[in-house]
Amino acid sequence: MRQYALVTGNYWTFTLTDGALRMLVVLYFHQLGYAPLAIALLFLFYEFFGVVTNLVGGWLGARIGLNRTMNIGLALQVMALGMLAAPAEWLNVPYVMAAQALSGIAKDLNKMSAKSSVKLLAGSGGESWLYRWVALLTGSKNALKGVGFFVGGALLASVGFQNSMLAMAAVLVLILGGSLLWLQRDLGIATKKAKFRDIFSKSRAINQLSAARLFLFGARDIWFVVALPVFMSEALGWSHLQVGSFMACWVIGYGLVQSIAPALTGKRAAHPPDGGSALRWALALMLVPTAIALGLDRVPTEPLLVGGLLLFGVVFALNSALHSYLILSYASADGVSLDVGFYYMANAAGRLLGTLLSGWLYQQWGLAACLWGSALMLLLTVGISTALPRLKPLPQAEKSPH
Repeated sequence: MRQYALVTGNYWTFTLTDGALRMLVVLYFHQLGYAPLAIALLFLFYEFFGVVTNLVGGWLGARIGLNRTMNIGLALQVMALGMLAAPAEWLNVPYVMAAQALSGIAKDLNKMSAKSSVKLLAGSGGESWLYRWVALLTGSKNALKGVGFFVGGALLASVGFQNSMLAMAAVLVLILGGSLLWLQRDLGIATKKAKFRDIFSKSRAINQLSAARLFLFGARDIWFVVALPVFMSEALGWSHLQVGSFMACWVIGYGLVQSIAPALTGKRAAHPPDGGSALRWALALMLVPTAIALGLDRVPTEPLLVGGLLLFGVVFALNSALHSYLILSYASADGVSLDVGFYYMANAAGRLLGTLLSGWLYQQWGLAACLWGSALMLLLTVGISTALPRLKPLPQAEKSPH
């Protein structure tokens, strides 16, 4: 439990700064007059290197340990924040993309390390127990990411962009020091020496879940990352603080729903969620952006968008929590980071695709095109989820682990 608390605290703090950084970059460069597609391009390397990092980072974690990959992630984030604290005249697109590349590597090393650690630290109590701890870690992380959005908007309005970077870097330096002192040194090292080719040696279930995850997160980011905050600022006339606060509340609520997902999706049933559960919730989610897109020209935009986004957040949170549990359930305990890294590589690829499409579709055709793109990606998620394995009921001892 002490190690779980250390991993969780590390992950929480990193997530808080990462959420603030995302909001700061979107709002600051929109304020400077950057077009939506240009803002999306600022995140290109962030997402691209997240794909590479998850793929290679899982193998690295199995070789050198999850504590080291987590600490490397913290150190790289400090470097990225330091780069962005440079004078404003340095902050051109290539420079910011390079800093975001470091941040993308850092974020996914930290995330892969934290999620893999849960399998090792909390997985011995059975599937229902594992689902509960995964949901708690993931939900609390996303709630803090939402707090980070609020912090980002507030920091930009109060102390400016460069000072915000320096303040967040200082906090992470303190967390890195604690992690170096107290985190278990052999955490996650595989008993069998992991070969580089093992990063591609996946079971059919992991491949299918990874493909579903790619389109699930693409469906969120295609309208959430660039299109939504820019639309709120341009079309609805919201201030930067209002945009940051609303999106913060959305992500906090999304994280809270994730943390109670086991209760909402039948943790006490005959067996924990399986591929059938993922299919049903993906289908429910697909209906939400479809309904919002159909209603844009028919009902008042602001209440439709706010209400639709809240509903999307609830259903998306349940989908994400189910997927986060299923990957740890499917993953092998020895060298777990290999399977988790591959899965989050697909997650990062979905974010990359969604981010680029968010800027391009919004700039060309507006918010409705982004919503239809989201619905199409969710249709693909539904199709892939039909092939996910269904699990047998658990033995009685697994239902209430002690």
